[in-house]
Amino acid sequence: MSETVPRPTLEAVAERAGVSRATVSRVVNGAHGVRDALADRVRRAVEELGYVPNQAARSLVTRRHDAVAVVAAEPETRVFADPYFAQQLRGISKELTAHDNQLVLLLTEGREDHARVGRYLAGGHVDGALVFSLHLHDPLPGLVRGAGVPTVFGGRPDWEDDGGDVVYVDSDNRGGARAAVRHLAGLGRTRIAHITGPLDQTSAADRLAGFRDVRAGADPGLVAHGDFTPGGGERAMRELLDRCPDLDAVFAANDLTAAGALRVLRERGRRVPDDVAVVGFDDMLPVAEQTDPPLTTVRQDIEEMGRLMARLLLRGLDPRAADATPETVPTAPGTPGVILPTTLVRRASA
Repeated sequence: MSETVPRPTLEAVAERAGVSRATVSRVVNGAHGVRDALADRVRRAVEELGYVPNQAARSLVTRRHDAVAVVAAEPETRVFADPYFAQQLRGISKELTAHDNQLVLLLTEGREDHARVGRYLAGGHVDGALVFSLHLHDPLPGLVRGAGVPTVFGGRPDWEDDGGDVVYVDSDNRGGARAAVRHLAGLGRTRIAHITGPLDQTSAADRLAGFRDVRAGADPGLVAHGDFTPGGGERAMRELLDRCPDLDAVFAANDLTAAGALRVLRERGRRVPDDVAVVGFDDMLPVAEQTDPPLTTVRQDIEEMGRLMARLLLRGLDPRAADATPETVPTAPGTPGVILPTTLVRRASA
C-alpha cells in the first residue's frame, strides 16, 4: 500500500520563498501590504509545491467563504428541463469560476424548502446569494433579508424595498414585447393574440403590458394564460383557436410556449406564417432554431444576465474582485437595477 504524501504547509511555502509565514498568509489571503517582488516569490512557491490553502482556516482570517448561493424559486424538474435556466446558470458559473468562487445551487418547491434555504443562508455558509425566478408573494426575499447576506436578484422585483437598495438584473421585457407585436402588425396582421407567462412573475406581466401598449383596446379573448412551458403553450393555443378562430398572429411569452403553440397550429391545419404568424421571446437557440418553421423571437442575453448578476454581487463583496459594471449598460432611473436591451430576431415563423 502506498504511503500518503503529506500536504505542503504554509511553513514549507515560506521556507521555499524565503519569507515569513505571515507574509505567505497575507499573499494567500489576498491582503495588501506585500511588495510585488515578494508576492511573486510566494506565488511561485505555492505553485511549485502545490500548496492548497485550508478553506476553513482561511475563512477565519478573511471572513469569506468564496462561495455563493444560487437560489432558484422553482422545482428541480423545471430548472433542469428548461434551457433558460441552463443558460443563466452557465453565465453565473463562468463569472464565479473566473474569481475562484464556488456555486451552491439551492432549489425551492414548497414551504419546507423555503425554511431550509433560509436556515442555510443564515448559517454563514456563503458570502452572498443570487436569487431568480421569483413569484408574487414569494417568501424568499424576506428570508434572504433575515439571513443578512448580500443579494442580487434576477428579474425586476415586485415589492417595494424600504431601503431602496435592491440590486437586480433584468431584460427590457416590455420593450421587447412591443417590438414583437409591432412587427406582427407591420406584416398586416390584425387579429394578434398573446399567450402570457405566469402573471405572478414580473417578466410575464411586463410582456403582457408591452402587448397591451401596442394593442390597446384589443379583444380580451385574444389573450390566453400560459406558464412558460410547451404544454402551457399547447393548452393556450387550443383555447385561442376555439375562442377566436380568425386570429392571424400570436405573440408567445417565451420560446417554449411558442413551440407548444406551433404544434397545435400544425395539428389544426394552420400554416405558419401564411395563416398565422408566430413570435416568441428569449431566442434560446436549441428551441428557436429547431421549431418548424424556425422561430422569429425577441432575443435577450440570458447568459450575460447571469454573468452580470454574479459580477454585481462580487463587486459588492469586494470592489477589487470584479470589474465594474460597464457604463454602457442602461440602468433603470433611480434604481440599482441593470436593464439589458432586447432585439427582434427574424426567422421563418413571422
